Amino acid sequence: MRIRRHFEPFQEFTIGRRVWAWVGIGVGVVLAGYLTAYLILFPAPLLPGHQAVPRVLGLTVAEGQAEIQKAQLQVTDGGAEPHPTAPQGVIIWQDPPPGVIAPEGTKVTLVSSAGPPKIPVPDVAGLDASIAQKLVGATGLSVAQIESVQTASPTGLAVLTRPPAGTALAPAAGVTLVVSRGAPTISVPDLLGMASGDARTRLETEGLQLGTVTRRRTTDGSPGTVVAQRPAAGTLAAPGTVVDIVVARSPQ
Repeated sequence: MRIRRHFEPFQEFTIGRRVWAWVGIGVGVVLAGYLTAYLILFPAPLLPGHQAVPRVLGLTVAEGQAEIQKAQLQVTDGGAEPHPTAPQGVIIWQDPPPGVIAPEGTKVTLVSSAGPPKIPVPDVAGLDASIAQKLVGATGLSVAQIESVQTASPTGLAVLTRPPAGTALAPAAGVTLVVSRGAPTISVPDLLGMASGDARTRLETEGLQLGTVTRRRTTDGSPGTVVAQRPAAGTLAAPGTVVDIVVARSPQ
């Protein structure tokens, strides 16, 4: 009986400590829950004259400015930057970031999207038309039209693009591909019977050149007129081809 009485006060003290410990834990849990709920449901600044920076990412610039000003903060235009997915004019970056507690009047920098980055038109001159078309498509642009022109380049080679190489375009924009259909050909005109001066004029009008003029005594034509030419009339020639003529002289 003496032993039990000796331990009874100690046992009561231990139980009391345990009770108070559990009470303390309970109070701590309640306070933590209250603070969490308060900060989540009522995210007002804890310090007077301070405001939480609102989240404006994904809003238009006008909407973002309104939210920032509503929080008694100031807006600074950070310009626009290309963005692969965000539409033009949508806010993609802000500083300070959302949720930061800042003094009233703090400047918040907003950067908006300039839309997808522009793509330069590739230089395809001298490539086969099919390869040039694939290259344009591989850059993210498209070949909207193919034109053929007569040039000195071999048939089927790309000559240029419209707009020209290096021009920055929006993704999927259309490009016109100009392809050579070979050197242009001109039918050599018939100069027989013409005066040498008229023959020169006719050749230059057609895009050809007068070459050697040989004078020969002959009865085949009137003196001063063309009685022979080389290449012959009707021959297909490239621009600038030289045509030689023979001009009749008096047989005496």
